[in-house]
Amino acid sequence: AITQEYPAAVNGGTPPAEGLSENDSGVELTNENSPLTAAEPPSPFSPKQNGDAASPQGNSGSRKRSRKRREDEESTWDLDKSSGASQLGLRQTPRPRTIFQAGLTPHTHGKPRRQNRKQEHAAVGSGGVPETPRLELMEQDSKDSAQSTSTSSSSETKQEYSDNKGFGIGELVWGKIKGFSWWPGIVVTWRATGKRQASHGMRWLQWFGDGKFSEVSADKLDSLTAFPKFFSQASYTKLASYRRAVFQALEMASIRAEKTFPPCKSSNPEDQVKPMLDWANGGFLPKGGEGLKPTHSASEQVCLYVSADSNPLDHHVLDVSLSEYFPSTKRPKLSLCKSKAAPEEMCNREQMVNEVLKNKRSIEEFCLSCGKTSATFHPLFEGGLCLTCKDVYLEMSYMYDDDGYQSYCTVCCGGREVLLCGNVNCCRCFCVDCLDILVDPGASDQARYLDPWRCYMCQPLLQYGVLKRRHDWSLKLQEFFANDNGQEFEKPKIYPAVPAEQRRPIRVLSLFDGIATGYLVLRDLGFKVGQYVASEVCEDSISVGVVRHEGKIKYVHDVRNITKKNIQEWGPFDLVIGGSPCNDLSIVNPARKGLYEGTGRLFFEFYRLLSEAKPKEGENRPFFWMFENVVAMAVNDKRDISRFLECNPVMIDAIEVSAAHRARYFWGNLPGMNRPLCASGMDKLQLQDCLDHGRVAKFGKVRTITTRSNSIKQGKDQHFPVLMNGKEDILWCTELERIFGFPVHYTDVSNMGRGARQKLLGRSWSVPVIRHLFAPLKDYFACE
Repeated sequence: AITQEYPAAVNGGTPPAEGLSENDSGVELTNENSPLTAAEPPSPFSPKQNGDAASPQGNSGSRKRSRKRREDEESTWDLDKSSGASQLGLRQTPRPRTIFQAGLTPHTHGKPRRQNRKQEHAAVGSGGVPETPRLELMEQDSKDSAQSTSTSSSSETKQEYSDNKGFGIGELVWGKIKGFSWWPGIVVTWRATGKRQASHGMRWLQWFGDGKFSEVSADKLDSLTAFPKFFSQASYTKLASYRRAVFQALEMASIRAEKTFPPCKSSNPEDQVKPMLDWANGGFLPKGGEGLKPTHSASEQVCLYVSADSNPLDHHVLDVSLSEYFPSTKRPKLSLCKSKAAPEEMCNREQMVNEVLKNKRSIEEFCLSCGKTSATFHPLFEGGLCLTCKDVYLEMSYMYDDDGYQSYCTVCCGGREVLLCGNVNCCRCFCVDCLDILVDPGASDQARYLDPWRCYMCQPLLQYGVLKRRHDWSLKLQEFFANDNGQEFEKPKIYPAVPAEQRRPIRVLSLFDGIATGYLVLRDLGFKVGQYVASEVCEDSISVGVVRHEGKIKYVHDVRNITKKNIQEWGPFDLVIGGSPCNDLSIVNPARKGLYEGTGRLFFEFYRLLSEAKPKEGENRPFFWMFENVVAMAVNDKRDISRFLECNPVMIDAIEVSAAHRARYFWGNLPGMNRPLCASGMDKLQLQDCLDHGRVAKFGKVRTITTRSNSIKQGKDQHFPVLMNGKEDILWCTELERIFGFPVHYTDVSNMGRGARQKLLGRSWSVPVIRHLFAPLKDYFACE
């Protein structure tokens, strides 16, 4: 969208709305460790961060269908049976290490290595109800490493991390590594990890929640006191691992600050933890940041890392059983056995399947995601969604990972382990639980051995268990995103068509204009443009508009400086369009500030100027407007925008009229906004149609193209989308312009490089979509 012109000032830059871009992160992670690949991502971890070389992935030519680590890979990882945290987190347990150090005999593991997760959970199930895991935030091997350093002097410990960047041992922090959201942790000595000393400017962190270690750049750390800035309500609501980590961090903080909370009479876990969250969001008063600093006792606790006979962080704070304190996230376990510890949702869905198949109940009566009574329909499959799952679906269904696939299951928008569709033009995934419960027990195991496995959106229109695709799913999807039962608005005023002889040139106010997509489409449709006033702050974008449209656009720079007097001088306007920056609105951005802070507040500038530009009472003239933003935003932000604009949005995905995905919300009163999107003869629907001579497309369609260079790569294995002379190649700028519908070389001005041109295109609108929306205006304004 044209929504990222205003950079968000969050610790040197907020990750873009389309994905997490942290080019200067201290560590590099593999795509398999992406936190968006499961419904319950853990805190960040990668083999590379702990000093181990990452094993190269074999490329057999077949697509990997499961985001879960392959069985032959898993056998190389040690299973610590004494800790259930390794099963609850997605970060892998470190490889077994043989430590060679003076005075220390080589250590060998007597524990069996992990062979198969399914066998593990079956073993748990056969023993009855699994015991509530005890959370130990320490790798087993670090005890052995600690023995070799138990005689180290305290002066040597004090010299660690002496680079004047702060964040000493024992400090509670938020940490960020590439590909993962901000996560709470504690700075530890390198001796706790059993590895090497941290590089200059780096810190060893132990993450709350599962206790794994990562080496993180000090520039990517912030104090836990910045809780309101980095705490993610969406992650807290959905992810049990995140709730666990936040709870442990706040529990340790409360003990350091000697903060006590009154006993809660409610048995609701949310009510019990709410005082802690309020305390953190309020600045940890009364002591503030001073109360969180490591005390003498805390220092002694850190010294436990180098004690030979104690576990680090084995504090009573962290011995809390959280399985009952926090409700489980959707399907947090991979076990297919029916134990008492299975999530309530799974039991409900099994009862639902029984009611439908044996008692002949209608599937439309139930929520496909949790099995409860439905409140609305599921957009893709026969069945319903409850209000809670509907909100989750609205937020998560258009979130995509770095591999271009959906972050969450197509059916339930959850799932800890998902299977990826093998159709090269499909980006959908289905979780193991949905297959085994809704389709057939063991369906996920059968799917693993199919190559390629095609998902239930690509297979023939048949019934699989209780899962059946709607024949009109495309229309239902539009209706699902357009209708929010919580908000009903009057239909926008419909203006009668203007007789041809009375039509006059259109006058436009474009806010957050970008590269003048609106003007380009109006001219392509043949409109006579009487006035086009554009607010834009990006100099490169302004250069494109000035050069390509020969100075016919009046630029007025920052939208915040436009006054009511300016609107009266430049107006009257017939059309007001714009799309405010989505950095702080996109749910993909873990450091987002929402609608009321940061760049999110710029929406209200659009609303202010729209109100000023509307016809006054007594003026009987057609007036139209349109506002655009990202689909993957919090439901509450979407509803707040709708409340101010007094209408619900329509969701339009450019995949129907172009060679790339680009789902966006559009609010407005343009005639026929919700009509079906139909491709015209001039639209280039396949990637091959957009390529230059001698180049061959490897894919029919490509993922959403953003400002990030790696958004060009496709699939789990990050392939380049083009073949030229037998070699893979990236998309050229001219080809990107064709994908978006712009004329070739449209952004080739002022000696801009490839990266700068992609950033302009990544923030722009899709030309065919805007043409679809603007076309009905030909009945109101003069055309050539």
